[in-house]
Amino acid sequence: MNEPFNWGILGLGKIARKFAEDLRLIPGARLHAVASRSKKRAKAFAKEFEASFYYGSYEELVRTPELHAVYIATEHPYHCENTLLCLEHKLPVLCEKPFAMNRYEVRRMVETARREQTLLMEALWTRFLPSFRKTLKLIKKGAIGEVISVKADFGFKAPVDPERRLYNHALGGGALLDIGIYPVFLALLVLGKPRQLKALARIGPTGVDEEIGITFRYGSGKMAHLHASFLATTRCEAYIYGTEGTITIHPRWHHSEAVTLERYDHPEPKEYSLPLEGIGYRYEAEHFMECLERDWIDSPLMPHSFSLQLMEVLDAIREEAGVRYMQDEVG
Repeated sequence: MNEPFNWGILGLGKIARKFAEDLRLIPGARLHAVASRSKKRAKAFAKEFEASFYYGSYEELVRTPELHAVYIATEHPYHCENTLLCLEHKLPVLCEKPFAMNRYEVRRMVETARREQTLLMEALWTRFLPSFRKTLKLIKKGAIGEVISVKADFGFKAPVDPERRLYNHALGGGALLDIGIYPVFLALLVLGKPRQLKALARIGPTGVDEEIGITFRYGSGKMAHLHASFLATTRCEAYIYGTEGTITIHPRWHHSEAVTLERYDHPEPKEYSLPLEGIGYRYEAEHFMECLERDWIDSPLMPHSFSLQLMEVLDAIREEAGVRYMQDEVG
C-alpha cells in the first residue's frame, strides 16, 4: 500500500498496548482509531499512540472513516460478538487468541467472514515469530527425522484476584484458554489432531482451571505431553523429539529468541539466535497486512480451518477435564 495502513484497536488492555507499540515499527502502519468502554481511557490511549480517533463504544469505532483493519483485544467472551460487529461492517479482523469461547462461536465468525468476503485471522502471535518459523523449517527439512513426541509447558504464579480476568469465570478465566492454548497449538501444528486425549484439571474456588495437564495420543503411537498453570512459574520450554534428534525452543518458548538443534549423531548442539524486533506482535500484524494486500480472506499460515480445529481440541480438553463456561450452554 502506498497510503498509510490504518489500524483500529478494540479493547485497550495490556495486550493492546503491546500491539500498539509494535505497530510503530511497521513501515506504513499507523494507529488510526481506538475504542474502550471508557472514553477517558480511550482518549489517553489515543494521545499516547497518536491515534486520530477515540471512542467510548465499539459501535462508534466501526464507523470510522478510512479504517482498514481492526485488532480485537477484549476479554475472551467478547471476541465473537466484537468480531461479528466488525465483519458485518466489512472491516477485516485480527482477533486475539483464543479466537472465541468454543467451536460454535468460531464457526459463526468464520461463516460471517466468508459471507462478507472479509479477512479474518486469529492473532496467535507465536506462529509468526522468527524462532517458531525456524523450528518449522528444521522439522520440514528432516533435521530431527520423524517427529515422535512433543513436550511443552507454560506456567506462572498469578496472584489470586476473583475480579481480574485470569481467575474470573465470567470473563473466560482459566489456565487452559489463557496460556494452555500455546502448548496445545504447538502439538496440533506439529503432530496434528490427536486420536485420543486425556486431561486433568485443578478447579479453584472461583470455578476456573488453575492448573491443567494434558496428554495427546496418535494412531501411530506418537504423543504430546502438555501443561499449564497459574500456581507455579515453570520452565516454559518446549521440546520436539524426533527419531534423529531434538529441537528445544528456549524460555519463554511462546516468544523465544533461541532454538537449539541436537542430533543424536553429532556431539555438538547447534544454537540459532533469533532476536525479536520489538515485542513480537509486529510479525502477525505484517502478515495480516500482506494478506489484505493480496485480497485474501483467509491466512495461509493461520487459516480458519486450523483455528476451528484448535478450538475443537480445546473444547474436548475442557469436556474431559470438567471445565465449562456459560457460553457452552448456548452452543
